[in-house]
Amino acid sequence: MSLPKLLMARAVFPEVLERLSAHFEVQANQADTVWSKAELTERLKGKQAAFTTGGDRIDAEVLAACPDLKICANMAVGYNNFDIDAMTAAGVLATNAPDVLTETTADFGFALLMATARRIAESEHFLRAGQWTKWSFDMFAGSDIHGATLGILGMGRIGQGIARRGAHGFGMNVIYHNRSRLEAGLEAECKARYVSKEELLKTADHLVLVLPYSAASHHAMGAAELALMKPTATLVNIARGGIVDDAALALALKNKTIAAAGLDVFEGEPLVHPGLLDVPNVVLTPHIASASIPTRLAMANLAADNLIAFIGGKAPLTPLNPAVLERR
Repeated sequence: MSLPKLLMARAVFPEVLERLSAHFEVQANQADTVWSKAELTERLKGKQAAFTTGGDRIDAEVLAACPDLKICANMAVGYNNFDIDAMTAAGVLATNAPDVLTETTADFGFALLMATARRIAESEHFLRAGQWTKWSFDMFAGSDIHGATLGILGMGRIGQGIARRGAHGFGMNVIYHNRSRLEAGLEAECKARYVSKEELLKTADHLVLVLPYSAASHHAMGAAELALMKPTATLVNIARGGIVDDAALALALKNKTIAAAGLDVFEGEPLVHPGLLDVPNVVLTPHIASASIPTRLAMANLAADNLIAFIGGKAPLTPLNPAVLERR
């Protein structure tokens, strides 16, 4: 009896590939070639399953060309690369990899906040360029983190992790805005206070974005929102590109509307808006918030778990459109 066919859209840990090869006829991509949508579609034809990353778009056009496809497992918590409605209509299950990256991503978010507030990248570039010839009292003087007001837009698991680090580790005053308010017990655990979005923007010394990307959150931080922030404030985005209007942010940084920004995600990545490359008061990293070896391995294994469970007739651990399972 032949095994179901699986396409690996990107390279993965060899041990995860070995696991999957016991259950699937695998077409691997260990060269880690980034395929165009047309190339991905062509390779998906005749496949029952796909192991995807956040850059692999699965939409109605792809699904129509690949009628054998039954499941796509994302090695990411975000899934804006999936057209969930189209996948549900086509009877294709979508899964993601939440939870296993929460603490690692919160660590990175706080690291990016600290690097931004204390001007670490800017000062390192200065030093490496041989410009450090003397010390001065205001050289790269940034803003304090301890005791400051930490604002969080999007208070899911990662947002809560950042809140705990700020409140318990640095004595920060934590405020947040979310689509729905947290339960009182969670608020107490995070030492966080719910406020309106306007109050969040006006009050935060350091604002961290951790909300999921959707049509509703597109450019949730644009020119108008940036103008509400303190000129001494910093903005950190570890959520998704598109939540921030990168062009508006580049202009705000240039004009010192806000003091600085730290960005791990970008509109149209891996391309970066050229205006962001021209200002010194921004820390830029290439979408690596979950990038520790243990966490990335856990993400890959969770995607593999979902694929193996589904193909074996069991319920995957993290389905995004469980209605598909009800129709099996």
